[in-house]
Amino acid sequence: MYSKELLKGTLKTIILKLLSANGQMYGYEITQKVKILTNEKIQLTEGALYPTLHRLEADGLVTTHVENINGRKRKYYQVTESGGQEATIRSNEFTEFVQTMLHLLNPQLSK
Repeated sequence: MYSKELLKGTLKTIILKLLSANGQMYGYEITQKVKILTNEKIQLTEGALYPTLHRLEADGLVTTHVENINGRKRKYYQVTESGGQEATIRSNEFTEFVQTMLHLLNPQLSK
């Protein structure tokens, strides 16, 4: 598992990229997908996930709709057009950041 500090800075990127790739997802589905894709190295908590989803919605990057599944309401999240653009920007920025950090932490790699 990674520190909360590392995850906090990347959570919006993770969520936007997942929603862009998968269309619509509900909260629990997002947590499970992250867990699977990271071999359980990243486990999102509800306390981190839902406030971030709400902020993304307030920023117009995500929309929601509710479906009735077996008598239970399930809230689905989906990126907006601007959310998809933001996912690409954030993903590219993060990739560049990781490359920069690798060079910073291992200067011999940049020779």
